[in-house]
Amino acid sequence: MLKLDRGLKIFGFLSLFLALAPFSPEPHLFGKIRWLIGGAAGMSPMDYFDLLLHGLPLTGFILIAAYSIGKNLARN
Repeated sequence: MLKLDRGLKIFGFLSLFLALAPFSPEPHLFGKIRWLIGGAAGMSPMDYFDLLLHGLPLTGFILIAAYSIGKNLARN
């Protein structure tokens, strides 16, 4: 069975929490991604920074988790 270390679980929880903040009416990350897909008309540098702030930790977690899972699978 695949096991992730405790630090990775905590980092995953925190990055998911930041990606989904604020929870209502809609997470910033979803709104910014929808805005980018729609052509990003009117996006300011602050909006791009906000996208990075909410999306980078989650992206980092996904990459680290994929590396960790791949390393564990290769070991077995």
